[in-house]
Amino acid sequence: MTNPVVIELNPRERRLYDRMRAKLVAPRVGRGSGLTDLMLLLPDLTVLLARLLRDERVPVSSKLIALLGVGYVLSPIDLLPEAILGPIGLVDDLLVVGAALSRLLGDVHPDVVRSHWSGQGDALDAIHRVTAWSDGFVRVRLLGAVRRIFG
Repeated sequence: MTNPVVIELNPRERRLYDRMRAKLVAPRVGRGSGLTDLMLLLPDLTVLLARLLRDERVPVSSKLIALLGVGYVLSPIDLLPEAILGPIGLVDDLLVVGAALSRLLGDVHPDVVRSHWSGQGDALDAIHRVTAWSDGFVRVRLLGAVRRIFG
């Protein structure tokens, strides 16, 4: 396996979000994404949805899905309220944004999605990580909890 190429930017040139992310999470080469890594993707994925809303290459039906995803993130009404649960309350937002972007990828060319990505790495890889995590989370944890409750 080759060593990853790391480009160090002047601290003034780094985005505020990137600086906060670097302070919160130490890089973990060779390990899968944890919940913290996925939660830090939420702002970038939400911005991606908002940018896709304004692109004329995106079909109207996909724009509706993007609008619902952004609206859910911005809505004060959540299934898991952040005010009560703290960062755990962002899980439902991440699930909705991941589902919206996963659905959009069926109708929008990947290059269009990549052209609006301002996050780190590849946009499609980030979307895949979130949807893979959310699929496992829903299937294993939520359905397991329902089975334990109802027998």
